[in-house]
Amino acid sequence: MRTAEDRRERLAKFIDLAKVYRGWSRGEVSRALGRDAGKLLPESGNPKLDLIVGLADALDWSVGDVIDGVWTADTDQKIEGDYALLDTNARAAHGEGKFRQMLAIANQMRRIATTPSEQALAANRMAGAYDGLGQYNKSVPCLQAALAERGIPSGLRLMLTVNLANAHYSMWNLTESRAAAHEVLELLEATTMTERRERVCHAFAHYVRGNSFRRMIVIESDLARIHAQHAHNELVQALKEYEDLADTFADERYAAIANTCRGGLLEVGAVLGEMTPGEVLERLTVALDRVVDVAIHEPGDWLESWGWWCIFGCNVALRHFPEDVISMRMAIFTNKAMEIADRLENWSLRERAFHMDLERHQRLVNEPWVLDDEEVRIIAGTMGRFPNFRAAGWRILNEARFVNAEGGARWLGA
Repeated sequence: MRTAEDRRERLAKFIDLAKVYRGWSRGEVSRALGRDAGKLLPESGNPKLDLIVGLADALDWSVGDVIDGVWTADTDQKIEGDYALLDTNARAAHGEGKFRQMLAIANQMRRIATTPSEQALAANRMAGAYDGLGQYNKSVPCLQAALAERGIPSGLRLMLTVNLANAHYSMWNLTESRAAAHEVLELLEATTMTERRERVCHAFAHYVRGNSFRRMIVIESDLARIHAQHAHNELVQALKEYEDLADTFADERYAAIANTCRGGLLEVGAVLGEMTPGEVLERLTVALDRVVDVAIHEPGDWLESWGWWCIFGCNVALRHFPEDVISMRMAIFTNKAMEIADRLENWSLRERAFHMDLERHQRLVNEPWVLDDEEVRIIAGTMGRFPNFRAAGWRILNEARFVNAEGGARWLGA
């Protein structure tokens, strides 16, 4: 963060930049910013929001970019450090779920990086940290910046591209996720895929593309069967490859992702008529007997996989059952999904669980909706992480009653 003096100096540059950009006189700048000509700069170096908004409008920048330019300190100055050691520490922090620590280490890596490959790898570590924090909207620009580096090894570029596909998928940017996953598969067509990283990227690309098509069933319902068939083909391939990876490397993480593919195939199968929606819902429900008590399960890929089975169950209930039975069918899935999401601190699961609960409440007139402090906190965090969820988040907050720590019920903001 900049000092107050630095912020004031940077504000002066922004104002001058706006003046030149617009071809304005000083008087015109002051009028546009709603300030007296002699009082354009705040003495404290802390501008009011209307000044930031005015500068953003004048420069055709986003408000966030102006704020970042005023408050964020320059980090161009190189520092010394052991890049390889930092990378080892970043990977260790990721494995331990210490994502804020990982982000700090990745920033250090970026500052001591001396080659395009080091810059790209540092950006990938930053993206991994943001992914762990559920801040996928920050992962995307990190990965895009990494892919813009010239001359990086093909293996690193492959990993960056499939990670970008997954980040877009998490943000519901489904055109971008499918395109990036397709590029990964194209890049690997000319290889024998003997390396572990190549095999993992290939399986992951099919997984992302398959689940992107699965989500497209909701977006383009008139093309539901076409998207479902594409999703089926991709997820069948991903399932096979992840099962092979699990067997070859004795790694339970791959087995868990294969299990997520199985759950997704059940949802898709209901659309294609391979099973009746009732049969699918029964299989999804019975499977949750494995996670009756979420607290006794170690956080990890298997628990997350069962969380996604809950979301698949919600999708089937919403898509195939009449409104008078939806609440009963969905209750177990939304509650269990949120339990698992809280255990894992998984923001993607939280976003889906809240969205499903909103759809359920909208179909059930007069059903009371009450939120406690923790639920409001999580909704706020979800809104910050998923721009596409913000409208839904506000609908939830506007419709629900808020029960504070003292037990009094009120509308939020009242």
